[in-house]
Amino acid sequence: MNINYLYKLTLLFIALIIVSSCASKKDMIYFQNDETISNELYKNYAPKIQTADILNITVSAREPDAVKAYNLYQGGGQTTTKSITYLVDNQGDITFPELGKIKVGGLTTDELKDNLISRLEVYITNPIVTIRLENFRVSILGEVKSPGPYNLENEKVSIPEALAMAGDLTIQGKRKNILLLRTTGDKVESIRLDLTDKSLFKSPYFYLAQNDIVYVEPNKAKVNSSAIGTTSSLISIASALLSLVLILTR
Repeated sequence: MNINYLYKLTLLFIALIIVSSCASKKDMIYFQNDETISNELYKNYAPKIQTADILNITVSAREPDAVKAYNLYQGGGQTTTKSITYLVDNQGDITFPELGKIKVGGLTTDELKDNLISRLEVYITNPIVTIRLENFRVSILGEVKSPGPYNLENEKVSIPEALAMAGDLTIQGKRKNILLLRTTGDKVESIRLDLTDKSLFKSPYFYLAQNDIVYVEPNKAKVNSSAIGTTSSLISIASALLSLVLILTR
């Protein structure tokens, strides 16, 4: 085979490796497009209560004795500050002190609060109800710096916020094809989201629900490197081939 041809072929091989390792701006920059996005539709977003959720519900009023029956504590007394929690059963119900079984599945925490206040007003003057989801957790997997489950104190967390908690995407993560898995009852939704497009702010999936799974796929370069070695290794091989060609041409 012609030595000059081998030399040119080796240079072409190196160039292809370098080019294939480069990513364009459109692949990397978040929230592109110049349009102004209005998020009015989702400013009042709140997750719905689901089966197996754990609720912390506290009732208070001006007269503390009036609410004792509605605030139960572990161990049966108030010697500990650890109040009991309420597990939402498979029918979407909880059993609340004095009030009995209450349907909570499908409600937001604010809707449940209003429901409880209306029931308690029969027995208590100006009751105050606070509700917190104890098991609001999401899992972030794939090409992020710190994958794993995250317990969230805030019940209104967006996709970008969750990814930021995981240390953001690695350079090998696909920004245009984020996979969101959401379980609602016995149904699992599979949604694809594009971080590079501002229309993400208009998506009904912009905010996460409890038990959501966010998966960042590896890009082509990462997949290829797993199969045939890193780019630097390929360049080393190509450089060795080029050196061999140069030796043969002397």
